[in-house]
Amino acid sequence: MSLSSDQISHHIKTAQAKVAIIGIGRIGLPTAILFAKSGLSTIGVDINKNLVEKINNNIFPLEDEPGMKEIFNNVMTNKTLSATTNIQDALSRVDVVILSLPTPMNNDNIPDYSSLESVGQQLHDFLNPGSLVIVESTVEPGFVENTLISIIEGNDKTLEAGKTFGIGVCPETANPGEILKDFKNLPRLVGGINKKSQDLISSIYSHVFSVDLISMPDCKTANAVKLTTNVFRDVNIAFVNELALLFEKLGIDIFTVLDAAKRKYNFQVHYPGSGVGGPCLPVNSYQIINSARSNFLPLPKLISTSREINEKMPFHTLKLLNDALNSINKKLEKSTIGILGISYKPNVKDVQLAPAEKIISKLKSLECNVKIFDPYFISTNVFSINSESKLEDMVENSDAILVLTSHQEFLSINPEIFPKLMKIPLIVDTRGLFDPKELNKLKIVFRGIGRPN
Repeated sequence: MSLSSDQISHHIKTAQAKVAIIGIGRIGLPTAILFAKSGLSTIGVDINKNLVEKINNNIFPLEDEPGMKEIFNNVMTNKTLSATTNIQDALSRVDVVILSLPTPMNNDNIPDYSSLESVGQQLHDFLNPGSLVIVESTVEPGFVENTLISIIEGNDKTLEAGKTFGIGVCPETANPGEILKDFKNLPRLVGGINKKSQDLISSIYSHVFSVDLISMPDCKTANAVKLTTNVFRDVNIAFVNELALLFEKLGIDIFTVLDAAKRKYNFQVHYPGSGVGGPCLPVNSYQIINSARSNFLPLPKLISTSREINEKMPFHTLKLLNDALNSINKKLEKSTIGILGISYKPNVKDVQLAPAEKIISKLKSLECNVKIFDPYFISTNVFSINSESKLEDMVENSDAILVLTSHQEFLSINPEIFPKLMKIPLIVDTRGLFDPKELNKLKIVFRGIGRPN
């Protein structure tokens, strides 16, 4: 914070600046790897001892992130990246601290910032004066200014934001499964508590990432932009889900509608499904809702309604399953249900807030025998179920197949496998994976979200 612009530039280019990334999960670890690749000495900090040990033993834990493993191997060879569970030691050795911590929801759908708040207290205790703190975690507008800064400063005011330490935000915008591609292409938002903090963040990120940096007037505006982009998707998925429910009754195929609609220049296509999962979209909508609630403002009706629609989709999926089984004189209770895909989105090993969890929980309560096949969870205990090692093992003797994720590997499935291995083949497809006409030719009982029976 005391250096001139020229000194800061020299400090970064000569790799004198040292960086700690606190939280090295799905986004934090790739961020740390890219900082280390730029030549900056980078320490990843996490409370997960097993994760830290893996990294220090050159074991890359994110196999579903294309291109990242090679860079990880290089920075470990060059010894520009290390990991630790000791935040005090890490803070003593760096002058740039990046927070990439989770911001989940509690059971009441209220954002949980306890990880950030806990680290904020440790920053108060151990942060080197003159350091720069950058928040990449997704938080609601005002959290940095109204909560986090107060925690870091503390009652004793030994640290003062904008003077004895800099602070700002650069919200991550990467899509799981495509993080390296997004890091190389998507612009980043930069907001600071003051101009010096903002300029420092811009200098560091322009050294690490070759993308446009968009200057924001403050931290809360940058966070508002991040939330807006994700809530936009959540709302539009709800819109399509609502249409899908209607079109099912009207005998209209939603996928046929969307395929034609997306050819119009100003239509952005979104697809229906069994629910919206992951650590971003559901949480981000509730962060906007909580921003209104905590400021005693009316709750945003469209966003609230969209959340209600998307949260009902797992139960609509179960309704389709029950209806399909009834059509062949079978009961859902105590039946054997094969689940095809459990990740919350295609091509990632991630079940955070996945619709599969709610669906499987309900099936278990009905004493169903649940079988899982997911190429990212082979022979793994997930949702207290030992997943199958082969697709055939999941299909064989199942009363119904429930498609919850459209992994790339599933596109090559020959649907002839179902009549061969099932007494009465039955598929409920929530992701538009299979062509209903092809299944009909094979005499497979079919139900799908947004598709006529």
